[in-house]
Amino acid sequence: MTDRAGPPETGDVAGEARESRAGFPMRARVIAVVVATAVLTTVAVVYTVTAVRRADSADAPSAFGLDRGQLYFRSTRGGDGEGRVARVAAPAGASDASGASGASGVSDASGVSGVSDASGVAAMSADAAPVPDHRTTGGPACERFYAAGGTALCLQRRSGIPPASYAVVLDGQLREKRRIALTGIPNRARVSASGRMLSWTMFATGDSYATTSFSTRTSILDTRTGYLIKNMEDIPLTLDGRRYHSPDVNYWGVTFARDDNRFYATVSTKGRTYLVEGDMRRWTARTLRENLECPSLSPDNTRLAFKKRVREGARDPWQLYVLDLRTMREHPLAEQRSVDDQAAWLDEHTLGYALPGSGGKGSDIWTVPADGTGAPALRVAGASSPALVR
Repeated sequence: MTDRAGPPETGDVAGEARESRAGFPMRARVIAVVVATAVLTTVAVVYTVTAVRRADSADAPSAFGLDRGQLYFRSTRGGDGEGRVARVAAPAGASDASGASGASGVSDASGVSGVSDASGVAAMSADAAPVPDHRTTGGPACERFYAAGGTALCLQRRSGIPPASYAVVLDGQLREKRRIALTGIPNRARVSASGRMLSWTMFATGDSYATTSFSTRTSILDTRTGYLIKNMEDIPLTLDGRRYHSPDVNYWGVTFARDDNRFYATVSTKGRTYLVEGDMRRWTARTLRENLECPSLSPDNTRLAFKKRVREGARDPWQLYVLDLRTMREHPLAEQRSVDDQAAWLDEHTLGYALPGSGGKGSDIWTVPADGTGAPALRVAGASSPALVR
């Protein structure tokens, strides 16, 4: 039999056509995946290297230490020092918000007058133009900062996959002594007058106290013993004279008394906030008053500055107040704007706090008399987290 050549069968032609049509897209998809993987890998490497470099930069030695008579703060002003701790010389003696102590008249090019203390730091009325300050930059990079008694607390947040947060304990030269890994967004930081007790608050969920959809995690560290309370939500709480238990309890804004045992803080539950007084040795807490947040104990331990909710809703809800612990009477301060900060006592008569900067950019440190008189004054523009080292 003689073999006879002929055209291939129809089925074979269709199969080859299908293979040809399907093969090119498949190869294209494979190439696209390889290219995308290479690009993502490169981006991840660059991102990681950049994050490492930033971390190294953030941990660089501080250009200064903790010295008495200096006002320390986190600089929010653009430039190399943005996000780092800076300082300015505090005016000699106790100064009030009007800048009366050690102050001299100044005016800008437009002729707007204010006052400037001996350091050149702005201390003016709300409608005055800021004057140049003489800050010293080069401190550690922190999201929140506080210092007292030769100890500083720096809360850091680092970019990465995933993002990381740390509580960094610093000595009097602002050198790292201990680093504690955290989760969440840094929010509040405090150090006791002796430098022994430290506390910080992180937002576990949410990022604002103005709503009810947030959760906090507050820790306390005894630097003398090294004992760390990772979350104080388990402290036995007495509310209105009765032991209280609820899964929605949140604590924040701790402030310590001079004995390093007594402390005050805010607790929230069922949509309400309370001032609590705590005892470290007994590890107990009891409510003292409703509608009081972010307490800050005065240097003489007789008064608490705090923010009080005076308006419903999430828009501008708070006003600063001071509570006399001897009489339990409170009075509002002259600052009428809503302050979402844990105010700091700069002396026995003056409170410092941060407010959003002009145009919503950065923040500025303002001061106001603690007795309810006077008017708010701009202390340092482009700054937050004030702490006066005594």
